[in-house]
Formats: sequence, C-alpha cells, structure tokens
Amino acid sequence: MAPRIRRLGLPLLTASVLALATACGGGGGGAGGSTTESSAKPGEKIKLTVDLFGDFGFKPLYEEYKKTHPNIEIVENVTQFNDHHSNLVKRLATNAGAGDVAAVEVGYISTFTAQPNKFVDLKQYGLDKRQADYLDWKWQQGLSKDGTQVLGLGTDVGGLAMCYRKDLFKKAGLPDKRDEVSALWPTWEQYIETGKKFAAANVAGAKFVDSPGEIFRAMVNQAPVGLYDAQDNIIVASNPDVKKAWDLSNQLTADGLTAKLAAFSPPWNTGFAKGSFATIICPAWMTGFIQEQAKDSAGKWDIASVPGGSGNSGGSHLMVPKQSKHPKEAAELIDFLTSKENQAKVFKEEGTFPSIPALYDDPSIQNFTKPFFGDAPIGKIYSDAAKALKPQHLGPKEADVRTAIGNGLGRVEQGKQTPDEAWAQVLEDVKKIK
Repeated sequence: MAPRIRRLGLPLLTASVLALATACGGGGGGAGGSTTESSAKPGEKIKLTVDLFGDFGFKPLYEEYKKTHPNIEIVENVTQFNDHHSNLVKRLATNAGAGDVAAVEVGYISTFTAQPNKFVDLKQYGLDKRQADYLDWKWQQGLSKDGTQVLGLGTDVGGLAMCYRKDLFKKAGLPDKRDEVSALWPTWEQYIETGKKFAAANVAGAKFVDSPGEIFRAMVNQAPVGLYDAQDNIIVASNPDVKKAWDLSNQLTADGLTAKLAAFSPPWNTGFAKGSFATIICPAWMTGFIQEQAKDSAGKWDIASVPGGSGNSGGSHLMVPKQSKHPKEAAELIDFLTSKENQAKVFKEEGTFPSIPALYDDPSIQNFTKPFFGDAPIGKIYSDAAKALKPQHLGPKEADVRTAIGNGLGRVEQGKQTPDEAWAQVLEDVKKIK
C-alpha cells in the first residue's frame, strides 16, 4: 500500500533490518473500559478508531462502508511499525488508549493472541463464520492459543517473489526476461553466484541487493521450522536452517553484493529512484512500494521467482481490544474490511495479496497485470506463490528474535564484527528473550 510500507514486521534498527516499517506519523486513539456489547443507542453517532502501522488501502473502503452505516465515523491513526506495536503492548497493559480496531503484523501475532483476555472474541459477533474463507494456517494464526477464541481476521499474506531491474541486468550482460531470470537462481547459492556475475560487470552506481536482512528472513521462512519449535522454544542456536541462512546472508556482504541500505530508511527510498540495487525480496505488497518510490522507473522493473521456490514475508490481522466501547461495530467493520471482495480490491489498488484462497483462481486476479512492471502477470505470480506457501510456527517473541538477528547482520555489514563474532552475540542476545 502505498503504498504499503507495512507488511513485514520487523523493527527498523540496522542496515540489515528484518522489518517493515512505515514512515507515517500518528498515534493511537480509543478509550479505556471493557465491554462486550455496544453502548450506542439506536441512531447514535459512533466513532471507531482504527490503529494501523502503514497505509492499508482502507480509506476508500471506509467511504463505501459509511454509505450503508451513516452513523459510523471512522478515524484512522497511522504510526511507525515499531511504535505501533510497542504502543499496543503498553495500552493493553494499562487498559487505556487502544483503538477500536488494531492491526497486528504476523511477527507479533503470537504475542497478542497469547493475551486473549485483552481482546474481544470475534466469535461473539458471528465472525467464526469466516473460517471457511481463509487459508487454514492464516485462520489459525488469529486464534487464541487454545484455539477456542477468534481474536483476529487476516488481511493479507506475503507470498514471495524477486523484483529486479531489467535495465541493470542488461547492463551487466545478464538475461533480463523474467523466465530466464528465474532460471538463474533456483537456489540461494545460485542467487549469490548470479550476484557475483553482476558485481563483476561493474554496473555504475548499482549493487546486486539492498541489504541481507530480508534475504535472511526469506530463507528462514522457507524452512520447515524457523526460529521456534512447536513448543515455543527458541531454537536459533540448534536449527541448522537458521545458521545456513545466516551464513549465506553474510556471504552477500563478504562478496560486496549489498548496497548497505536499511529498509525503509530515506537512503533506501532514494535507492529505488537512483537504481542503487538490482534485486529485492518482493512480497506482493512491495510492488506498490516500488511503484511509489521509483515513479520514473516504469518498465525498468520486473518480477521473477524467488530462490527456493516460495515463502512468506509479512501479513496482518485486525483485532478488537476489549477497551473498545463499541466492540460490536468494530467487529462488523473488520468483517467488512477483510471480506473477499474488499481483499481483492485492495490487492488491485495497493498490491497486498489476499488471504482468501477462493480468489487465487478468480480470473480478475489471475489475469491482473501491472504496466509499471512491464505488464508482469502479478496476479498469477502471487497466486502461485500463495498456493505454494507452507505455514511455519511463529513463537511469542518472534519479532524480538528477528530483531536480534537483524542487528547482528547489520554489525557484520557495517564492518563492526566478523560473522562469527556477530553470531556469538546474537546467541547471547537471544538467550535474554523471554
């Protein structure tokens, strides 16, 4: 979304940040108290506050909603990614200040679903009827830990692809057509080898990739098990797939393939317009962001498959804090915003990909293209990616663990530590996460 600088979920702390954030300012709203029924009288004007961490593309939907709900006023508060989630933690703890609707990114979802007493069970308002709409794993992410309460409805998923600059690939003497580019890197090792060829061509002003943080995240997300096991134990130290992703990500740095641009920082934003990097991990929502930041680069970008074949990066849920004075109306708004029709609209306008699989074979999605990306078959690319997704268990402090790892990758990229030194510190930092 606007694009949507939001979907991924990890804090913006280093040049290898594993997070997605938004540059928008704002704050939370809402009121304290804990009710389970609307306090509104028939015909009474109701204000609903929606707390987000980026542009979710909801504004046109609010206007549509108000046509059939003239008594509803919707106020959207947008805050930077890290601030949004940390503010929500504080507001739940003090039982004051949370909005009527709160977005929660996938890296934090387990943190909040572990606090079912702080959120409205949407089942009270019949939203358990929506289960059949969703990818099973996406639905499960929004349930309480014991599976008895529906705490959030999903907005989108972040099936992966790789966006690349066709013009830079041409300058480097590499293939530039999407099928040929996809064939260059069925594995991450071959992706790095392609990067070395790009570097050898000395394309002026351009590196192969922005930074290693999201590369690491993509690799880990492709593994059967990630940072946590099914019993919510952190297994960073013992999971060989995590260490492999760490080593390969640092190989990008060692080979001089990264532009050392922290995601969502001003220099990173400028890097899109300047053509400072030739490839970037590209969940569906990223296409909207690229288009916004590189307005003069239409036709220069295209989309290939991601090494390893699939994976997920980002995605969110909408939840109703129990503090809401109007939980019934908030639940009804969530139902509307996450409907099949509206998830399709938001995808076409903003790029975030639906979490409702019935849409994946819909001709309006399958045949959807974007001229900016050379008429790339966006709908088919991300439908195929979503179908291939394999869910991974997320632990209660997923975002904190990723931040510790992202900081380590950043220290290596900035030359402050060797990979081994940084890894040792990462393991010590992770031990402190409870």
